[in-house]
Amino acid sequence: MHGTPRPTPPPPLPTDRLRFAMPPMHESVEDERRHRKERLAGALRIFGRLGFEDGVSGHITARDPEFSDCFWVNPFGLPFKHVTVSDLVLANADGQVVEGGYHVNQAAFTVHSQVHAARPDVVAVAHCHSLHGRALAALGDLLDPITQESCAFYEDHALYDAYTGVSVDTEEGRRIATALGSRKALVLRNHGLLTVGDSVDAAAWWFLSMERSCQVQLTAQAAGRPVLIDHRAAVATREQLGGDLVAWISYQPLWRDISRSEPDLLT
Repeated sequence: MHGTPRPTPPPPLPTDRLRFAMPPMHESVEDERRHRKERLAGALRIFGRLGFEDGVSGHITARDPEFSDCFWVNPFGLPFKHVTVSDLVLANADGQVVEGGYHVNQAAFTVHSQVHAARPDVVAVAHCHSLHGRALAALGDLLDPITQESCAFYEDHALYDAYTGVSVDTEEGRRIATALGSRKALVLRNHGLLTVGDSVDAAAWWFLSMERSCQVQLTAQAAGRPVLIDHRAAVATREQLGGDLVAWISYQPLWRDISRSEPDLLT
């Protein structure tokens, strides 16, 4: 009705009353170990859902918080979508099982252990034979800065420009770790993608985002000539989106979904 005063909207809530997930602080090594194992089992199930598994190929490793030269890894031959926390295997730097009831894939573990050795800042390493990652790797290409998401990898991923068959020797693992350097990701030519992070969540998110960025780039190239984001804007976008904390935050909806819809992974 004309002349009736408009109602006063409710005041904004204090920000400390709003929920915003951040990486947890752990009170003990046992608590941190359990957390990493839960996130590892969850990430493997998500990768399985997305079809990243190819036979017995593909692994995610997580450094143990107490024994820094030992790593939790998915069991050899067990489907990603079936992995539980209790299934995970702990292996030392030489790939020898020190806890668990399954073998580990020695070829994959050789690469992972060398990356972990070269990067003490890295908690987790992810490598799978995903479809679009393999397609980009077959071209020997890197990601171009053509989307906001791909800019997170701008000048922060590299190409391992060699293929010598299944990686089973330590020296090959060292060469891959050297090619990675201080970056977050690597394209292994004719092979696939590898990502790292300071948490399981971050490493898994970078792999997911990189695989999608490969898909977008290949699709765009098939349709025409993609327009590149200029260097300055690409760097600025990477500085905003390319950190492991942002990756952790971005991954949380996936974690909430898998942990609520498949709670048996925690057993």
